[in-house]
Amino acid sequence: MNASTKQPDWNHIRAFLATAETGSLSAAARDLGLTQPTLSRQVAALEAELGVMLFERIGRTLELTTAGVEMLEHTKEMGLAATKISLVATGQSQAIDGEIRITAADVFSAYLLPEVLKELREVAPDLSIDIVAANDIQDIMRREADIAIRHVRPEQPDLIARLVAEPKAYFYASKSYVQKHGAPKDLKDLENHQFISFGDKEEMMGFMKPLGIHLTEKNIRIGSKNGLVAWQLCREGFGVSVMGATVGDAASEMVRLVPEADPITFPTWLVTHRELHTSRRIRLVYDMLAEFLSQKA
Repeated sequence: MNASTKQPDWNHIRAFLATAETGSLSAAARDLGLTQPTLSRQVAALEAELGVMLFERIGRTLELTTAGVEMLEHTKEMGLAATKISLVATGQSQAIDGEIRITAADVFSAYLLPEVLKELREVAPDLSIDIVAANDIQDIMRREADIAIRHVRPEQPDLIARLVAEPKAYFYASKSYVQKHGAPKDLKDLENHQFISFGDKEEMMGFMKPLGIHLTEKNIRIGSKNGLVAWQLCREGFGVSVMGATVGDAASEMVRLVPEADPITFPTWLVTHRELHTSRRIRLVYDMLAEFLSQKA
């Protein structure tokens, strides 16, 4: 590369890195909290500083040029270093104010988190909390969240993961569905019923097999990757769904199916970064969430 003697601006490098990783100017702008024109100018400025073209537009998508691919390898290391600095700085903060981002599944975020957030507002009224309701795994290493509630234990050594609960889940259907189709006699009989999928059908069918329930695509005619939508479909009588007892039993229009069957348990891990865990405000939220989740198990 023909880089100029002037050192590139970090903001320009960050704009390039976000665009390369998201593959979209608009998505990168959202991630960085910038307008798309501002981000475009920063990427163009970096190309001018380096004297190379980093992206080429193919249809509606952006593709990295050869120079861009080479540049990406170096800027990833810079991005991780910058994140490390941010983590250290955040970890040293002892004030119970500022913003904390908590990520959890959408159903959990909507039905369970509000209760503990009320307590948190009483204890730390100056704290700002952003709930990232997502069913995919948000990356704490890249600061997409400060605290995560997950059903899978993370493997990264820089993360602290604490098993705080193993809540029970059961099969549910609406009273209207049971009135129309009848209640299953046992788990095997569930194969004769319609199910609501929470995302990928193949994953759902694979999840059911160890329970002795062999479903096919004919059993799963409707569903959504959005957990709130899928649960609402179940409440409206479209089929059977698995749901945590705390949420399922609270819905008066729902019926717990095959109640004598062993419950399905979902390990619940509370996760944060080791350095974030030294922050007073993050430690406070982490400990309150741990206590709340252990009581809800």
